[in-house]
Amino acid sequence: MSSPKVIVQIAIAGARIFGKAFLAAGRQAIQNAKYRPPGAGGTDVAGVGNATSGSLTDRLTREHRMTADEARLILNVKKDDPIERIVQNYEHLFKANSPPEKPPKPASGKTPIPTHSHYLQSKVVRAKERLEAELQAPAAEENAASASATESSAASSSSTTPPPPSS
Repeated sequence: MSSPKVIVQIAIAGARIFGKAFLAAGRQAIQNAKYRPPGAGGTDVAGVGNATSGSLTDRLTREHRMTADEARLILNVKKDDPIERIVQNYEHLFKANSPPEKPPKPASGKTPIPTHSHYLQSKVVRAKERLEAELQAPAAEENAASASATESSAASSSSTTPPPPSS
């Protein structure tokens, strides 16, 4: 055989091998993309997808896109801590993640490393809002229950009088 013919055959064989490997890798990537291990969280944010009942806690979780436990972890408070402790931790974390009042001049032309995080600051704000909503919810629920009870008692007292006799 001539050497150019052998070189072409080697190139064709190499291209076939490479093509088959590339095809197999593509198929495996598609299988990996479709596979979801059991118990793995997908794009569910903070268990919001699991908040499907009509309860007040689930409504607040969907509304604020954060569970109460996640909010407590962010603000580093316990379930029974008073509101003052929540506000104190909120103020500290908000201030720690705020940009400085006046950025210092960079020394020797280097870009200063940012010491604040808008993302963390927004998470701190959302956590405080979620915990405040959790604390205000029972009071709002009681007010709604007492208002509906008052309306129903007023409606029942007006409907208990018999109509006048017709002749």
